[in-house]
Amino acid sequence: MGQWIDLAGAGGFALPAWQAVPDGAPRAALVVLPEIFGVNGHIRAVADRLAARGYLALAPDMFARLRPGVDLGYAPDDVQQGRELKAAAMALPAPGVLADVQAAIDCAGSGGLPVGLVGFCWGGLLAWQAVCALDGLRAAVCYYGGGMTGAQEAARQPRVPVLAHFGRSDASIPLADAQAFARAQPGVEVCLYDAGHGFNCDLRASYDESAAMAARDRTLAFFDRNLQKA
Repeated sequence: MGQWIDLAGAGGFALPAWQAVPDGAPRAALVVLPEIFGVNGHIRAVADRLAARGYLALAPDMFARLRPGVDLGYAPDDVQQGRELKAAAMALPAPGVLADVQAAIDCAGSGGLPVGLVGFCWGGLLAWQAVCALDGLRAAVCYYGGGMTGAQEAARQPRVPVLAHFGRSDASIPLADAQAFARAQPGVEVCLYDAGHGFNCDLRASYDESAAMAARDRTLAFFDRNLQKA
C-alpha cells in the first residue's frame, strides 16, 4: 500500500518518507514518527494500517540527515545502534530534527487536510515537542514517549489536544513519572495499560495485544474527534 517518496526538507534537503495512501479520498493526514529503530517494518505497517482506515499516512526518516535508510530490528545490537543514532540526532543544531517534522506536517497538509501526529517511543517524545512548538497540527498521540515525562518536558504547553499512552510496567518510563506527567498536564488525556514498553509493536517480545488494541481504539476515536475537516 505504501511507497517511499522524498519530501522538501529544510535547507533544500530531500527527506525520505514512507507514504501510505487510502483507496478513496483521505479523511485527514497523519504523520507517523518512529522509534529509534527507523522507519522499519513495524512503522511502515502502522502507516499502512492507518491508510486502510482512510488516513493519508506519512512516516519521515528522522535519521536521514545522519544515516539514510535506517531499518533496525529489536535485538540488543539494534537497540545500541538506535540509541547512538538518537543521541546524534538530538545533538543536531536547533531546531534539529523538528525541522524535518515540520516539513512532514507541511507536506501532509498541503492539500488542505487536517493533520495529526502519532509517535512511538522517541517518536512519542518528538510528537510531544512538536505539538508544543510547531505549526499546522490539530492533534497528537504519543505512545510511551521516552523522555516526555521529565520535568522539563512536562512543563511544555501543548497547542492542540494530546492523547498519551503509557504502560504501567514500563521499565523505561516509571509509572510514577507517567502519573506525575498526568498531574502536570491535566489537559492531556493520559491512558495507562497493564503492559510494558513497546506494547504496541507486534515484532517485540513486549507486545501486548490487549493493550495495543485498546490503545488503537482510543487513538482512532481521538483522531476522529479532533481531525474533522472544516
